[in-house]
Amino acid sequence: MSLYNMVINFVENKIAPIAIKVGNQKHVRAMRDGFIVAMPFIIVGSFALVFAFPPFSEDTTNSFGRAWLDFASANFDNIMMPFNMTMGIMAVFVSMGIGFNLARAYNMDGITNSALALMTFLLVASPASEGALSMGHLSGTGIFTAVISAFFAVELNRILQKYHITIKLPEQVPPAIARSFEVLIPVLFVFATVFPLSLYLQAEYNMLIPDLVLEAFRPLVSASNTLPAIIGALLLCQLLWFAGIHGAAIVVGLLSPIFLTNISANQAAYLAGEAIPNVFTQPFWDFYIFIGGSGATLALVLLMIFSRSVHLRSLGRMSFVPGMFQINEPVIFGSPLVLNPTLFIPFVFAPVLNAIVAYTAVHMGFVGMGVSQTAWTAPALLGASWGSGWTISPVILVVILLVMDLFIYLPFFKMFEKQLLKQEGESEESKQGSTSPSGSGVTA
Repeated sequence: MSLYNMVINFVENKIAPIAIKVGNQKHVRAMRDGFIVAMPFIIVGSFALVFAFPPFSEDTTNSFGRAWLDFASANFDNIMMPFNMTMGIMAVFVSMGIGFNLARAYNMDGITNSALALMTFLLVASPASEGALSMGHLSGTGIFTAVISAFFAVELNRILQKYHITIKLPEQVPPAIARSFEVLIPVLFVFATVFPLSLYLQAEYNMLIPDLVLEAFRPLVSASNTLPAIIGALLLCQLLWFAGIHGAAIVVGLLSPIFLTNISANQAAYLAGEAIPNVFTQPFWDFYIFIGGSGATLALVLLMIFSRSVHLRSLGRMSFVPGMFQINEPVIFGSPLVLNPTLFIPFVFAPVLNAIVAYTAVHMGFVGMGVSQTAWTAPALLGASWGSGWTISPVILVVILLVMDLFIYLPFFKMFEKQLLKQEGESEESKQGSTSPSGSGVTA
């Protein structure tokens, strides 16, 4: 058996079944969908942060830059308000989103469970002091606690309902009122379990539950910034895609808490004027590793546009605009790239080489680390600059990576093109043969 067949069999028989189970698991899906709920707020907040810190030096003589700096300085608090009310409290949106989606997965009421999840999170992450709630753990440092709080709240409510430990009102009572009374006992249970634990940690160790959770996950977050961890994550993503499974949906769903924790820490350092600590952020993943979508397929699309094969040329033209916006399902399934042995190596390993080059460039200081959460559908040139604070060096890096991807895909693309040209030629000959005039059957 060839190495290629061994890899495919391993992915199909070992990795794929596990990945499908993980991807369909209720808590994983709720976490993925919960982060999607928070994403619009996070993107807007990140944009406000960049607007508050113009990409110009304080002594710039550029008239536009000078005007922007002066305006940002004079209106800093107002400009930062969208950031504080979005990125600054992102864990609030995450807890609500996860609570809602997990409840719906159990066919429970989404709104009341969302509120229960939020209350649980605020209870342990934002204790009141002098009439005000602390915002210290409502941003990225509270992400993991928000996830755990949402899981705990919904599972607690589910168990109580399963064993009928709830308040049931007569059927004549309006449904909205009945649902509000059903959540009374879960609220009391949360206060009776989680709140004493939070008070104990504060009294004995002068720490909150998010501090404890963050310490527990710190090794995982630190490991995520290493090149082997990044390569491992993207290899899993690509192998799943090659087997026909939406690898990005599974892998990014698991990575989302790390992405948000890392970007939040980067933004805190950015605001404080300190060195930015984390490489592995969503902009790094989307715009350096996967230019054009999973597999870094924008290079392949460009090659297709100028192909001699009618199929590839048509597919390339159709896929170019979606590919510019990081959407590449047309080329993945239209080529197809799924289970295509000819394009296996570039599809799986072009992103790996992108990651190595980009990681090296970041550590050498050629490009800055991500400080803005961006829309994954932004074109790579735009998204890379946006993610690093509207600097120009990420644009240069993306161009370099795209050219490198072109050379990686080119020899394998030529082999694939040759195969299709042969098929198209045989098909054309077959059509001509079927339409040529037949003999009359008359003999001399």
